[in-house]
This record gives sequence, C-alpha cells and structure tokens, in this order.
Amino acid sequence: MKKIIFLLSILFSSTIFAQTNPAITSWLQNTTGITGRHYTTGNSTPIIDAVQANVQSVKYNNTYSFVSATGIPAYITGPFQDLNPSLATAQNKIFRIPLNPTQNTGTATATTGGNIGVFINGVALFDYRDGVAWNNATLALCGGPGNPPCPGGPMATQAWNRDAIPAERAGFDCAKAHPAMGNYHHHQNPSAFNLDLQVISNICDTYPSDGLYVINPLVHSPLLGFTYDGFPIYGAYAFTNTDGTGAITRMKSSYQLKTNTTRLNGPAVGTQYFNGYFREDYEYISHPNDPTYLDVHNGRFCVTPEYPNGIYCYFTTVDANHNSAYPYVVGPTFYGNVAVTTVTTIPAGVTTYNPSLATNSFENDDFKVVIAPNPAQDFIAIQSKLTEKDLDVMLINELGQIVTTSKILQGSTLSIIETDSLYNGIYLLKISDGIQSSTYKIIIKR
Repeated sequence: MKKIIFLLSILFSSTIFAQTNPAITSWLQNTTGITGRHYTTGNSTPIIDAVQANVQSVKYNNTYSFVSATGIPAYITGPFQDLNPSLATAQNKIFRIPLNPTQNTGTATATTGGNIGVFINGVALFDYRDGVAWNNATLALCGGPGNPPCPGGPMATQAWNRDAIPAERAGFDCAKAHPAMGNYHHHQNPSAFNLDLQVISNICDTYPSDGLYVINPLVHSPLLGFTYDGFPIYGAYAFTNTDGTGAITRMKSSYQLKTNTTRLNGPAVGTQYFNGYFREDYEYISHPNDPTYLDVHNGRFCVTPEYPNGIYCYFTTVDANHNSAYPYVVGPTFYGNVAVTTVTTIPAGVTTYNPSLATNSFENDDFKVVIAPNPAQDFIAIQSKLTEKDLDVMLINELGQIVTTSKILQGSTLSIIETDSLYNGIYLLKISDGIQSSTYKIIIKR
C-alpha cells in the first residue's frame, strides 16, 4: 500500500440534546451493528468477527455515566508480529465515569499497569509500561513473557522499567495497539503509523487500518476519551493559550531524555538498551512561560470546543514528526482523584442516552471530507470525521456509470480507491449514508 500524506478535517457533530456533558455525549455508539475485524499474519484480507464494535450503550444519572463496551474497535486489529499469540477479544465492560471529576490536592496517584483510561470507542488505554524491568541482581530483564519474574512480584516498583513504545513496536498493529491476554489497548496516540509525517513502522503497508483519528495540525484535536480520574483526553493539537485563544499548535511533553551514558543499578546506555528504552531515562523539565508545554501529568487546564468553561485535559503527545512522545497520554501520575471503575450492574433510575437525538438534521458533518490527491494518478484517499453511520462511496464516470465502490464504516475514517486502471478524465465521487448524499469532482490525470 502506498504511503498517503494529506490533511484531514475531523469535526464532531453539534447536539440538540438537553444533556451536554461530554462524558455522556462523546462516546462512539454502535448504531449500525458493525462488528470487529482482524488480520492474521500472512493474510491481508481481514476476518470479520462476531463481536460488535465500539460502545453498545450509554446511560447516566446526575453523578455518573455508565458506558457499556466490548473493547473492540471498528478499525481492523492485528496482526501482532512479535509472537504475541493473543487476539483482540471482547472485554464486555461497564465503565462508570464521573460527570464532574475533581483535582487531587494531596499526593498524586501513580498510574499502574493495565487500564488507566478508555477511548470513546471503548478501547482501553494503558500507560507507558509493558511489565518488563531490569533486575540488577541477575543483570537481565525480568517480568513479561519469556523472562523470569521480577523481585517483589509483577506490581513491585523497579529501578528501571521498560517503555513499551520503543520496546514493543514490532508487536503493534497499524493502529499502534496490541492485546494483553485479549484486552486490546493503546499505550499512545491512537493514529495509524502510515499517516505520521515520519513513518517508523511498515506494518500498514501489508495490513492497513485507520486508528481512532488522524492528526490535523490545522484544527483543535478531537476529544478521544477519558482517563481513570475522569478527565478528558485530547489529540495532539489545541489552542495555544489556555483560555481558548491563539493559533492551533502542538501540545508538547515537558519530559526529555537525560544525557547519561550509565544507569545506577541498571544496564549501560548502548545499542541494546538505548537511551529511552526505560521510563527512568526521562526527566521532567518545567516550562512555566510557554503554555504549549504540558505539566508533570501530561496535561493542562484549558478551554476546548467541548468544554467552553475550561477543564483539565490530557493530550496524546507527539513530536514534530507526529511520532509518539513520552509520557504519551498520562503520566507518570494522575492529575485528579481516580474515580473511574468498572461495574457489573447499572443502578436504577438512569437515563439512556440516544445519540440519534444529537444529530443536526440540517447539516451532516459526515460529508465534510478531505480527498487527496486531486488530480489523482494511482489512488484517491477519502478522509472523513469519525462516522456515526456507514457511508457508501461511489466513483462515477462522465457517462453516469459507477466504476468502483467502497465504504467508510461506522467508527472508521478512511477509504482508499485505486485509480491506476481508470482512464484519464473527470469523475464524480458520491458519498451517501442512504438518506443524504454529497458529490465531489475528481480528476484522474496520469
């Protein structure tokens, strides 16, 4: 698959629903019955699963929203080419999200292994760690598959803890995620590898997928999920100033690599254990006079499109090439009081949120797409916002004949149409949800 670099527009629909708390309205609910799909190694045709994707329902009362989700995304998962035998399997969780999260004014709570947040499609967020550390007594790695246990057990704090992002890159799929015993999760910015400015993994060449969103440096990034303290997660770009003013700019991590060549009670910095292999290779440097640098938790208090009165926000930090930057989303501690839990039952007296009531019937933002390149030679890529319905894509020639079709599935963002076998000329690209449609002029010129 050819590398595609283009800008896109991700726009979230306005709501006319009386309840406007984003912890209720922002979830990507499955209204079309779309199921998960996955690749297996050596087979670039995705297998359709029997498990429904995205979020199944959202209910709420005055205190919490209750989000039921399988943990399976609409974008294609796998394969995981580091000998990980697991597949993404249904988790069937009910997340209890506080509608009014609070700041922790005491000792900050450290993130832990396992779920520390949930994205708007119900997929889990993990922190930087992968459960592997350095045991200085044996001068070898401990924990994780293939290694002896670490001293004190899997949850004990070690001096040098491995960073999953560089260490496990070979095991991430195109969407930058992988499963732990079936629990599919992202540690980092949930955008596909092949749409970064510098592509550092070729997994998408054979096994393409969308990821949850694509970075657009021209607009405020969308709300992507919530952490376990209840505060929102945004993409990589936001307003420069915390009051919602200024140009759109990249939110920057305040953590940087140390310059040490040795590690106390750890392995020397070298080719195998390079600088950045362990979480402790980073140090926090405050930038009090630059609001685009984030705090020690990887967030800031700011105004966003969803929170016009302001709220504390985490950001999925990336570098100038849009490659993930430590601490990636949250870390190493939470800003707020950890309040999100999973529950087995939903209390009586809750209200069910119906996303169809939040649709603006006068304008369908699903049809606001970016099409590139145009004129096209070998392919065209159609990039939409995160769609709430399946969209049919049809390429029509000057005679009115449909020459090829495709789909953008609910919870997905991207469709690619190969044009290298088509004649030069003017074509119409029609996008339809079965009720409404929009048409764009496409030029094929080789």
